Amino acid sequence: MPANEKPVNITSYLQEERVFPPPKDFSKRSHIKSLAHYRKLYNDSIRSPEAFWGRQAKNELVWFKPWKKVLQWKEPFAKWFVGGKLNVAYNCLDRHLNTPTANKAALIWEGEPATPGKPGEERTITYKQLHREVCQFANVLKRNGLKRGDRALIYLPMVPEAAVAMLACARIGAVHSVVFGGFSAQSVADRIHDSQARLVITADGGFRRGAVVPLKKNVDEALTLNDERGNLLAKTIEKVIVLRRACNEVHIEAGRDVWWHRELDRVDAHCPAEKMDSEAPLFILYTSGSTGKPKGILHTTGGYLVHVKLSTRYVFDLQETDLFWCTADIGWVTGHSYVVYGPLANGATSLMYEGAPNFPEPDRFWRIVEKYGVTILYTAPTAIRAFMKWGVEWPKKHDLSSLRLLGTVGEPINPEAWIWYHETIGGKRCPIVDTWWQTETGGIMITPLPGATPTKPGTATLPFFGVLPEVVDDKGNPVPRGSGGKLVIRKPWPSMLRGLWGDRKRYQEAYWSEVKGSYFTGDGCRQDKDGYFWIVGRIDDVLNVAGHRIGTAEVESALVSNHKVAEAAVVGRPDELKGQALVAFVTLKGGVKADQSVRDELRNHVAKEIGPVAKPDDIRFAEALPKTRSGKIMRRLLKQIAAGTEIKGDTTTLEDFNVLARLSSSEE
Repeated sequence: MPANEKPVNITSYLQEERVFPPPKDFSKRSHIKSLAHYRKLYNDSIRSPEAFWGRQAKNELVWFKPWKKVLQWKEPFAKWFVGGKLNVAYNCLDRHLNTPTANKAALIWEGEPATPGKPGEERTITYKQLHREVCQFANVLKRNGLKRGDRALIYLPMVPEAAVAMLACARIGAVHSVVFGGFSAQSVADRIHDSQARLVITADGGFRRGAVVPLKKNVDEALTLNDERGNLLAKTIEKVIVLRRACNEVHIEAGRDVWWHRELDRVDAHCPAEKMDSEAPLFILYTSGSTGKPKGILHTTGGYLVHVKLSTRYVFDLQETDLFWCTADIGWVTGHSYVVYGPLANGATSLMYEGAPNFPEPDRFWRIVEKYGVTILYTAPTAIRAFMKWGVEWPKKHDLSSLRLLGTVGEPINPEAWIWYHETIGGKRCPIVDTWWQTETGGIMITPLPGATPTKPGTATLPFFGVLPEVVDDKGNPVPRGSGGKLVIRKPWPSMLRGLWGDRKRYQEAYWSEVKGSYFTGDGCRQDKDGYFWIVGRIDDVLNVAGHRIGTAEVESALVSNHKVAEAAVVGRPDELKGQALVAFVTLKGGVKADQSVRDELRNHVAKEIGPVAKPDDIRFAEALPKTRSGKIMRRLLKQIAAGTEIKGDTTTLEDFNVLARLSSSEE
């Protein structure tokens, strides 16, 4: 094939024939009880989206003023529930106050143990108590000059006050931008500069694996950083509110910095919720792109809340007695939608945990599940593969019988990890909802409904209500089932991003220019004969190997299906003959010796599972893979190592810097 000619389709090789129908007892009690029930509702939502979403918005949310029009669509800009007025914090808190939910736990929090062998701090906050705390802190924000429409940057550990800060901003109509606590001072400064934030909400420090993360020190540094022209990046910041958490020594700048607890003493707990336009900005969340300018994904009020409330209820089949644990940090969109806003809008109990899944020991998650009686667990495939590597003895120490539903989020889950999760954690009785969505989509887009959808390991199955996905070729034409292509969304949906903060042109170019008339997800995908969607990885991670476009996710899945492999990441490196060569970084299970015979076995295993074209050219063994603190593998760094080039770009989000050093110095 000529070098300048792009192959049209992504070749998808992996086949999965196992099917798991919903357990009959589960279906009987669930909100959506059958595939026919799902299809009826889904077809209604696609044929008459405005009628469907208008009905949901009316039934689900409290509006101060009704909307005039459900959807105003001028591609690529959408407005939902035009003219309607509501408040997100009111819908998450106030509406529950005169109901039995008022005295129900809204948040259950477990802190990381400050020292191994000692229990972590625990707090349970009812809806009534959370309402009071949010109103008080909203008054603190107002006292410190934050007004409707202003931006506040939140840089906190995974503590209840993070949810309080988000809800307080929403209550007064300020726009919040949460920055993950693992990000650097430079990341904080860049986000302040882009959003023009007036106020920072942070803590003295947070705990991570027994050490203190110096959050306030990072903020102090961020406020001194300049751009390449020598201009101060964070010059808009007027106040810094500091939560006392780790009790580490910090600098308090007179006139700028104030203590959270002292400010509370100066305000009361009466703070009426602002009546916000349905399209008023709710939050900006920056994608963690570590090269180039960060993208500020903008989400607004009414459409976002309708979608996340509905998806929380139906995807997780939320019941009155559930204890819902989404393990994501609130610094990510998953934490926004399925730790805070989705569960609280439904009057559910949401569990928050501050620490790492293996501190002080690798059974930390299972200890928490048993201790609190968690019923729904929503976590990432990278975490599941780590649990597999640590061994079944850790979950087997604990009674996990309270669990009734499992979920995955963040990337495609390989079938091997799916089966382990199903058998070892779910005891073969819990349905698994493998959810596909993005920071940009706001809420879950493709997912099983646990009482209705037969599941297959490795696929997110079918679209959620109102979502019209399609797999297309490079020209935007639908490809046949079984073929790979680009995943696009054909119609607007309520929780979609409304743009990139301050950059309409970049929004159009990034998401709406690839395939005319459609939102381009950036993911490669195929649909099987049953219409199920199989995500095969980011288009950026689709490699052109000797004229074949191969998704790295499929090669990784094939590697992990070998019983000797705990985890794998596959990247491309330039190759004169093939265009790109496949390089696999592999972490073996405990007790397996890394040698040439294992390398040969794994190459042949991939050839057998997928085909000779996908056989890795090089397999490098690694004790661990470079990951962010949220558990995502930093493939960008692996590509640089594979190509033998200098490590460039931001590495401050790495969980363990030693991993990178060992990989870089490896002869393998």
